Amino acid sequence: MSDQEREALHDGLRLTAVALSDADIPFALCGSYAAWARGAPEPDHDADFVIREEDVDRARAAVAAAGLDVKEPAENWLFKAYHHGALVDVLFRITGEPVDPALFERADVLEVLAVRMPVLSASDLLSSKLRVLGEHYCDFSRLLPIARALREQIDWDRVTDAVDDSPYARAFLSLVRDLGVAPASRAAGVAPASRAAGVAPTSRAAAS
Repeated sequence: MSDQEREALHDGLRLTAVALSDADIPFALCGSYAAWARGAPEPDHDADFVIREEDVDRARAAVAAAGLDVKEPAENWLFKAYHHGALVDVLFRITGEPVDPALFERADVLEVLAVRMPVLSASDLLSSKLRVLGEHYCDFSRLLPIARALREQIDWDRVTDAVDDSPYARAFLSLVRDLGVAPASRAAGVAPASRAAGVAPTSRAAAS
């Protein structure tokens, strides 16, 4: 990404955050730029925000009024906004599910590119990235730098519970524990509540 492209992306991020804030729309910076705001390496692609689905129409109008070119993609879980070619995604569903309002309550207001804005918590940020892992996309190399950078900010037990139904996410958590990035899981023989029934408590320990 050239310096000019990065400047356009930074401006698009700032303009979107200010537009959503001025419209009194609950939102949070998410994705890789949220990780960057918390200390991870800066990404070289688009910025992402998350809002409630009921606020989509107001958000589109606010972002368009701020000067961004709003587009409707084929996907039914976000809209896209462009600033001099730089892309800002505004999500209103995460992995196909409605956005939990508690995400906004757990977000922290941080200064990002000289603008104060809500930023997704480190735990919710990692959980959301782990939830998209699957058979057709399972790139741990993008996740490891984030996990390393945010390790002290992450509630690892809460992340474990949040993604416990995903074998891909469990594999990543096992890896970061083996690497010493994350602390060891719960005491041996204690399974998360979501898997306590009908699942051998040693299955997680054997994987990690």
